[in-house]
Amino acid sequence: MTAKIVVMASGQGSLAQAIFDAVAVGEIDAKIVEVISDKPEAAVLDRAKDMDIPYFVHPMQKDRLTWDAELIEHVDTLQPDLVVSTGFMRILSPFFVSRFKMINTHPALLPAFPGAHAVRDAIAAGATVSGATVHWVDAGVDSGPVIAQAQVAVLPGDDESTLHERIKIVERGLIVATLKDLLPTLESNRG
Repeated sequence: MTAKIVVMASGQGSLAQAIFDAVAVGEIDAKIVEVISDKPEAAVLDRAKDMDIPYFVHPMQKDRLTWDAELIEHVDTLQPDLVVSTGFMRILSPFFVSRFKMINTHPALLPAFPGAHAVRDAIAAGATVSGATVHWVDAGVDSGPVIAQAQVAVLPGDDESTLHERIKIVERGLIVATLKDLLPTLESNRG
């Protein structure tokens, strides 16, 4: 049985596009039931539209508890086997992450450099190696168990932009490979 996944993203959607493409050609045996974004202007929504993938926009509200409850209720209706965060720039509530199996990609070798400025932090710390991580999402910030990692050298003269672009390339391959390995185990646990 094909796994049902929800993809969450807030920005350009290059990581999400890697998943869309891999599903489209059968490299990943999954159905993307929806793309969710908190930003109405996010380019990932155009990418979803271009691929005929349903999408849902859930902008942040002043009342965070209401926002959380509405998001949980919405995702519940989709009944995903897995929620995949690909640059969703909101910390999700403990209620959300305990309700759904969820993975995230992160542009650093966790546990080093968690948080929203991982690439900048790696450069500032003088790291010679950084990379990408796919991890389970828990109630902390980038603190869930690591599933897969790939290294990227920090080159002399790298700035945040150049390093991040090289990490994104590796991150796209890593998320696709991880989903290929992970989804069949979720399906066997579901049966």
